[in-house]
Amino acid sequence: MIPQDLIRKIRHIEIRTRRLVNDVFAGEYQSVFKGRGMEFAEVREYQPGDEVRTIDWNVTARFGKPFVKRFVEERELTVILAVDASGSGRFGTAQQMKAEIATELCALLAFSAIANNDKVGLLVFTDHVEKFVPPQKGRQHVLRVVRELLYFKPERRGTDISEALSYLNRVVRRRSVVFLVSDFLTTGYRRALHVTSKRHDVVAIAITDPRERELPNVGLMLLEDAETGEVQWVDTGSRRFRQEYAHRSAQSAAERDKLFRSIDVDRINIWTDRSYVDPLVAFFAERAQRFRH
Repeated sequence: MIPQDLIRKIRHIEIRTRRLVNDVFAGEYQSVFKGRGMEFAEVREYQPGDEVRTIDWNVTARFGKPFVKRFVEERELTVILAVDASGSGRFGTAQQMKAEIATELCALLAFSAIANNDKVGLLVFTDHVEKFVPPQKGRQHVLRVVRELLYFKPERRGTDISEALSYLNRVVRRRSVVFLVSDFLTTGYRRALHVTSKRHDVVAIAITDPRERELPNVGLMLLEDAETGEVQWVDTGSRRFRQEYAHRSAQSAAERDKLFRSIDVDRINIWTDRSYVDPLVAFFAERAQRFRH
């Protein structure tokens, strides 16, 4: 039995994301994600203007007049939402935690997918794969995906992106669009991401809280690592400490983005203290322009 408060949350997310799909992302999703290619549709008689290379010579020889092959784009896609559910996702100093934003983002992408008759699958991971929902179509399936994200209680707190991508490559054979949603506060996933990007169209969605980049001057502060449980007192009153913290954080983010660029993985940077709609719109616009050229 699903609790009533969870049903209300699911309904709220559905209403909010459906409005965004209809008002903001109508047509954008389809324009930037392509199907698997062109598939054969039929043979018809040659008409002036048809390309000679499309002539079906076997049918032409059989009937004594030219026939051409007609192809159509195979539009149907498979979308995989690969979501990091590690302990660091349960952090947020703005209106929402990173995990809550990840859920809304995934709901938005899932409803965009089914609006275009695409399949949606879900992979939830920590330092191992904790949940896999095979791709399917339809509203009821997407509502199940949203429910899983809202209701899910991870067994572990660590992060292993490499393990998640290796699992995905084993179970998802068909080329898919993979949205990898994480804060990427880990390392060691370059090789696995490179392999996955060759098999699938990977989009990395990095969710960051402003306090992971800069600390306020509030004197002594007790920090706890959400994944290891390690605690440490730090003196945020020290200007040098705050500067070093900001420098290390910026350097880590720059190295992450450089990695994405080096293996041609698109990225979307999301912040917990800002709307996620603008970065998504900018991504769709930039990618659509790239495809046109």
